[in-house]
Amino acid sequence: MSFKALVLEQGEDGLATAGIQTLEDNALPAGDVTVAVEYSTVNYKDGLCLSPKGGGLVRQYPHVAGIDLAGTVELSDDPRYAPGDKVVLTGWRVGEVHWGGYAQRARLRGDWLVPLPQGLDTRQAMAVGTAGFTAMLAVMALEDHGLVPGAGPVLVTGAAGGVGSVAVALLAALGYEVAAVTGRPETADYLNDLGATRIVPREELAETVKRPLESETWAGCVDAVGGAMLARVLGQLQYGASVAALGLAGGAALPTTVIPFLLRGINLLGIDSVMQPREARLRAWERIARDLPLEKLDAMVQTATLAEVPKLGADILKGKVRGRVVVDLRT
Repeated sequence: MSFKALVLEQGEDGLATAGIQTLEDNALPAGDVTVAVEYSTVNYKDGLCLSPKGGGLVRQYPHVAGIDLAGTVELSDDPRYAPGDKVVLTGWRVGEVHWGGYAQRARLRGDWLVPLPQGLDTRQAMAVGTAGFTAMLAVMALEDHGLVPGAGPVLVTGAAGGVGSVAVALLAALGYEVAAVTGRPETADYLNDLGATRIVPREELAETVKRPLESETWAGCVDAVGGAMLARVLGQLQYGASVAALGLAGGAALPTTVIPFLLRGINLLGIDSVMQPREARLRAWERIARDLPLEKLDAMVQTATLAEVPKLGADILKGKVRGRVVVDLRT
């Protein structure tokens, strides 16, 4: 069978460009489950993979990017899946070292898949995608470390992005008071509609200060920024509070001291969504289907075609994409 795919080809100058091609099934990589892909997404990591140098993530060309996908099983040598089953994939370095979701067909390992959660369709699952899955892992980690509604405001940095948008909606739906940090004032109404009760301009937290501790303000934090902003937030957390760190849009360096950890018992929780074991994935997707308001999810989504993906990949690296992008692979 033939199918359309957005294929990255490397030129003689070493730079990659993307173009839509028609491929045959024998072009697909090895795997034990073949999926008819219905939807994919555009995440920050997708933007990196689509960049001319592959963001340091793509090792071999030609390549099909797309770190998320959802669709219907067509062929399976894995007894857990049968033709007709609806499945979701996020992570496992699919779209980086293994061909991913920017194609109408994908061949994958069954270990990488999870069944589509009850209550979600494949489009909604991709509206969640890696960004929403990571946000749910962050909320679960904060709860596991004692965060409860009523403890005080929970900060979300990079709130208008994909991870931040889902985190705001999830936390608000669970009864938390949400403070959303954004450098785009025009997104204030959008964030309020998702459930944020306070908008924090990015410049209020963008600079480091000499004092390692400031007033105890936040009961917890979902941080997608890292860098100086994360360092600043660590000094503003309440005693014993936690920050779930899941991004580095503001840089990988962390200019801070150990004082917040020693004098306030602060917890810095690292959130990885790529290599999460199956049981943790199932738990997170169950929580997403139960706790994420679908009307809020729909409000943060824009739909794109495969041809629009390269531009969206460049835009997301520049912070120009609000909320979530769902890529429709059905036509």
